[in-house]
Amino acid sequence: MNFIKNIIIFIVGILFSSCSIQMKVDISKAGKEVESKMKIIAENTKIKTYRGWWVYGEGQYIFKDEQTLEEYNLEFPNENMKELKELYLAVCEMEYFPMECAMTGHLKKDVLEKQNTLIVANFEILYIQGCE
Repeated sequence: MNFIKNIIIFIVGILFSSCSIQMKVDISKAGKEVESKMKIIAENTKIKTYRGWWVYGEGQYIFKDEQTLEEYNLEFPNENMKELKELYLAVCEMEYFPMECAMTGHLKKDVLEKQNTLIVANFEILYIQGCE
């Protein structure tokens, strides 16, 4: 089993051996469980601006890119999450209401979970979707 993990790490390392990509491998055991969980995180540190729709609901922040139509979970490391939630609800007046934004940040991908996350450094609200 260790041999297979080493091969996977080696192959992923070769694939992501670019200067703008960082990789983190986390092999940890959750408590007293026998099963260990392996994570392979690829993080592109190149800052880029993405335009699309920001949606908040039930504690989860999601962004849908208007160019690729890909969905990303959002992380705001420089923001107070309580204030961010209050801002979203003050602007949109309810959860799950799309807000057009320009998000500046970089991407992080959990390779095994196939989960994409946009790490937001800055954002600008462009337009709020609404009824006529």
